Amino acid sequence: MKVLITGSNGLLGQHLIPLFSKDSRYEVIATGRGANRLPNQDGYLYEPANLRDSSSVNQLLQKHQPDIVIHAAAMTQVDDCERNKDACWDCNVNATRYLLQAAEKSKSFFIFLSTDFVFDGLQGPYSEEDAVNPISYYGATKVAAERLVQNSHLSWSIVRTVLVYGIAADPKRSNIITWVKTNLEQGKKLKVVDDQWRTPTLVQDLAAGCKLVADKKATGIYHISGSETLTPYQMAVQTAGYFQLNPQLLEKVDAKTFTQPAKRPAKTGFVISKAVQELGYQPHSFEEGLQIVAKEI
Repeated sequence: MKVLITGSNGLLGQHLIPLFSKDSRYEVIATGRGANRLPNQDGYLYEPANLRDSSSVNQLLQKHQPDIVIHAAAMTQVDDCERNKDACWDCNVNATRYLLQAAEKSKSFFIFLSTDFVFDGLQGPYSEEDAVNPISYYGATKVAAERLVQNSHLSWSIVRTVLVYGIAADPKRSNIITWVKTNLEQGKKLKVVDDQWRTPTLVQDLAAGCKLVADKKATGIYHISGSETLTPYQMAVQTAGYFQLNPQLLEKVDAKTFTQPAKRPAKTGFVISKAVQELGYQPHSFEEGLQIVAKEI
């Protein structure tokens, strides 16, 4: 079975590729912008493609005829999306449209990665049945792309996730754990938000969830995240404790402290019982996630 993974240079892509490559049932085609930036380039084929160009997308899918498409590529920096709306729409909506149109010709099973930012954050944690109501442009583009997927003529699955953390091959990419660790080691004080709630997701768990969806060709919407509802401040305190760093350097603040172009939903997080029951999904605790990230660091 051929699986095409978009956004292969991104954090999730870097964990999806080895997971699928190790499974002899799958032949993996990875695609991203420009050169392959992954340290391990064995066991799969890499094809650069511009997903914002319909002919580039058509050529890619015509050539490989994938059985499964996992569309993980996106513009995800929420403030950048607010500042550069045209680029955000192009990356998140138009690219999805081109992929769907091309995938309809090869009758691929389509897995689309989405986000908790499709919700307004007034009544989290959310289940798959809850109504979407985005409050940022990024969230609005993901809702628009979800609708394209739902209205396509393909078998599809939408995998929504929350605040993904883990180690990427690119050392410049930080996440909440590396950000807290690096700053506290340098003795820097950090202001960390304590009035936003999430169910943080270890990237290995998200990749495993996507593979469960692919293996079962499970259709519909699935919420794949961690199971604990935490604030960024609580995550920072746990991180400081794990690495035996000074928690006194962490200052608890509310979101109003920061001026950001995009609004963030206050309380999201996911109810993951559907994924647990239907897919056999079992996420790590945040404490276990810390241990895994510490080993990788």
